[in-house]
Amino acid sequence: MQASRGSGMKDIVVVGGGQAGSSLVAKLRALGFDGAVTLICGEEVPPYQRPPLSKAYLLGEMAQDRLYLRPAGFYAERGIDLRLGRAAASIDREAREVVLADGDRIPYGQLALTTGSRPRRLPEAAGGALPGVFEVRTLRDVDGMAPAFVPGRRALIVGGGYIGLEAAAVAAKLGLRVTLVEAGERILGRVASPETADYFRALHRAHGVDIREGVGLERLVQGADGAVAEAKLADGTALPVDLAVVGIGIEPETGLARAAGLEVENGILVDACGRTSDPLIWAAGDCAVFPRGGAMLRLESVQNAIDQAEAVAANMLGADAPYDPKPWFWSDQFDVKLQIAGLGTGHDRVVVRPGDRPGSASHWYYAGDRLLALDAMNDPRAYMVGKRLIEAGRSPDPRSVADPATDLKALLAA
Repeated sequence: MQASRGSGMKDIVVVGGGQAGSSLVAKLRALGFDGAVTLICGEEVPPYQRPPLSKAYLLGEMAQDRLYLRPAGFYAERGIDLRLGRAAASIDREAREVVLADGDRIPYGQLALTTGSRPRRLPEAAGGALPGVFEVRTLRDVDGMAPAFVPGRRALIVGGGYIGLEAAAVAAKLGLRVTLVEAGERILGRVASPETADYFRALHRAHGVDIREGVGLERLVQGADGAVAEAKLADGTALPVDLAVVGIGIEPETGLARAAGLEVENGILVDACGRTSDPLIWAAGDCAVFPRGGAMLRLESVQNAIDQAEAVAANMLGADAPYDPKPWFWSDQFDVKLQIAGLGTGHDRVVVRPGDRPGSASHWYYAGDRLLALDAMNDPRAYMVGKRLIEAGRSPDPRSVADPATDLKALLAA
């Protein structure tokens, strides 16, 4: 097969056209890299934001072109070869080439994998392939489900994580009758405290969402028209449904890396600078597992995709600077904006602080006397203060945090 360029010794190729891939190529140019840059994007549209897909875009409040991370002309203006609709099939490490599905081979001097993640799918035997069963990951996914969101229809949401809760909120706002089932003992079981779960359970129920915890989905049943018509739950309940949205988590997209012989374990293993087991190949974003605090960590967030990709871009150009993440996340559900700072893993108590407005609150995660993380619901001031404290490695007295009379800004000065 004919290669797209000459030797490729200085070329940088990036596989994966999501937030991390777009951020990485933009940073290369911003840092002055003047070699050839190719961004391989399997989708037919330029890199776009994913968080609004299940919220503003599905609600019809955001046009498609507003999803795009950068204007249409950005890549061409900076000499970035954007290959849309061109999936990477394999990596030839010996020849230093990326092989595309159409047989084209793209040489590289260095290669970055920003392949992201894929949704966990409901098995076909459980009805996962039936018409009317949807996942929320790509623009095509959401465009496919949007016509099904008709007021009065019965929607089943499978999974009580943030993806499922956001889908439930949108469906309820659009006038559907929504039931959410979570196989674990509570919603947000892996990602948030019981206190935060309690807050969002009450919020959803106040908007008419029927939340059922501790009960899994056994299977979806086909109706006379061939589409999904019923959900059989593990407790024997049978629910009539018109559509189902599956939000049971995501998995890192590691197929290319594994097939190429790179080290993979719950993601593509990289060192602190983002380099894989092959010194010419790097990884960033949802697909990458990196060392932090004596353990290996993989983060699924926009913030990490941007920050790690930019760090990797600098390291590909010789910076040799370890990536030190400052995690933050967010979720929008109904009229509540949840803002999260830090990582609550290992906490042993949660301090609940009421906010200044009705319905606002913040939950502060502590391990002993050390502040680890914060969930702020419609409380931007608490979020800003908590984020600054966490990033500075400072831990205010939990009793002061819990006292509504404590001025939050005073915590920064203490």
